Amino acid sequence: MRTRCPNCGTTLSLDALIAHDGAREALGVAFKLSGSLGHALVRYLGLFRPETRELTMDRVAKLLTELLPDLQAQRIERNGQVFEAPPECWSWAIDQALAARESGRLVTPLKGHGWLYQVMSQYQPGMAGAALVLAPEASRSLSVRRGSPSQTNAALAALEARARG
Repeated sequence: MRTRCPNCGTTLSLDALIAHDGAREALGVAFKLSGSLGHALVRYLGLFRPETRELTMDRVAKLLTELLPDLQAQRIERNGQVFEAPPECWSWAIDQALAARESGRLVTPLKGHGWLYQVMSQYQPGMAGAALVLAPEASRSLSVRRGSPSQTNAALAALEARARG
């Protein structure tokens, strides 16, 4: 039986999924996640898919296993600081990433989890339905210079200043 992921585009037979080390590992992680967070993570994986290719199962397994310890601990570390990251934070940040992609503020395919973790560092309990609003200059730096940590930090500093001011 052939299966195709609706988010990452990977197509494999069910037998191949079980026989392939990376796919088996990805399935194991996926089974540990449930409910809306698991669904959100599957959509998040789609942000790593190159436009002209499918996402490999080895890459899916690597991405999920990178996230799993922080998901289980319900906290992340970003720029030397530790932030609480309950499931609502993960879901909210993933929704922010998907909205940013749709609006053209996030360039895909993503290379790592830095953008997500930076957004998660801004989470405050009760924000689950709220959208993260960035100043125009901040959103430009996140999308155009996604790989430049100093631009991202500057954009988030501007966001913090705006939120406080």
